[in-house]
Amino acid sequence: MSKIKITETVLRDAHQSLMATRMTTEEMLPIVEKMDKVGYHSMEVWGGATFDACLRFLNEDPWERLRKLRQQAKNTKLQMLLRGQNLLGYKHYADDVVTEFVTKSIANGIDIIRIFDALNDVRNLETTIKAVNKEGGHAQCAISYTISPVHNIEYYVIKAKQMEDMGADSICIKDMSGILTPYVAYDLVTELKKAIKVPIQLHSHYTSGMASMTYMKAIEAGVDVVDTAISPFALGTSQPPTEPMVATLQGTKYDTGINLEVLNEVTEYFRPIRDKYLENRMIDPKVLGVDINTLVYQVPGGMLSNLISQLKQQNKMDKLDQVMAEVPKVREDLGFPPLVTPMSQMVGTQAVFNVIIGERYKMVPKEIKDYVKGLYGQPTAPISDEIREKIIGKEEVVTTRPADLIPPQLDKLKDEMKEYLTQEEDVLSYALFPQVAMNFFKDRWEKQYKIEGTLYNEVDKTHPV
Repeated sequence: MSKIKITETVLRDAHQSLMATRMTTEEMLPIVEKMDKVGYHSMEVWGGATFDACLRFLNEDPWERLRKLRQQAKNTKLQMLLRGQNLLGYKHYADDVVTEFVTKSIANGIDIIRIFDALNDVRNLETTIKAVNKEGGHAQCAISYTISPVHNIEYYVIKAKQMEDMGADSICIKDMSGILTPYVAYDLVTELKKAIKVPIQLHSHYTSGMASMTYMKAIEAGVDVVDTAISPFALGTSQPPTEPMVATLQGTKYDTGINLEVLNEVTEYFRPIRDKYLENRMIDPKVLGVDINTLVYQVPGGMLSNLISQLKQQNKMDKLDQVMAEVPKVREDLGFPPLVTPMSQMVGTQAVFNVIIGERYKMVPKEIKDYVKGLYGQPTAPISDEIREKIIGKEEVVTTRPADLIPPQLDKLKDEMKEYLTQEEDVLSYALFPQVAMNFFKDRWEKQYKIEGTLYNEVDKTHPV
């Protein structure tokens, strides 16, 4: 048994889970060089909601963040999360956009791309895997873990085998809701180890209070890498803490080889940052506890806060229990999709509509209609004729790979935003978040113009700005 490797999530998933991805690049950079010396297997720094939050809330260029982090991290692999054909957005993109995004991500400093599909439809991973392989990156394919009458260990083993056959360099068990129990984890890793040759990584959240125990059983079963977060940004809806995991394994055959003293300097750096965000309420203390709703309803922490905010807007907080009870029913109607982005938002919104309107599926968002039409991929269990007719009437269901229906988009996108293009990566920012990116580009252009104008005016006093 070789030593256990650690992926540190503080620069991506940990602050995404606890405070909606609001940590700034400026807060990250001073510690990256120190983190680079810890001996992590990798640092997760990008993907997920980082892109959206950088452009929308922090007025930062996500590509620039990646380049700066790469400059500081000379020895440690940098990792990102990618939603397969959805990239970092909420809909499918054409193959040319997906390929270009992967190319540019690796060119700007990403080593490992963790690729998942909300439905575990491996057809939606195909283009990304090919592009990562071609660019010399590490393609890690993730199984979105969920529990239902149709999801069992055999199902996950089949998916992992398909992913390995498609070119995955490693497999991740992605337990986004924190519902993987310790003994099931042991059995799942044991069976995966028999079926596939590539390394296995485990990612969970502490939402239900089980993740550290789950990691220990997975380690005993032979898992290769686990995702943890440095303690100031661990627990609650985030990952298990790094330091206790390292200490627990020290001196055993699983020893991580990580020096706790060096790790402690990372802890000390992030503690005041955490305190600042607790003080300004960006971290709500509620997300730091154990949420038993996760085990009862399989609702991830982020989805729960989303449901609460939708109900508050409608002044219907008294309906929360009804909505929570409706979520599993909607999920069953829709073929038991895993509750991960974008399916968690879609199922949650439909549950809210069903309860508030008082009639199930009287009002259906476009995304749910597209899903039932097959435009997101294939549901795990078939959707009944009755539910399908309620949602899309007699419309035909698509059975091909959804992206086969999307013509190339790159040239058209470039043409739409060419006047604001300052780097090739800008086209991809625009592809993912058109309105938000455009606001960012305009703001950047104005600032640039003012700076250049000032300099020009100082050099040649006769010319006004």
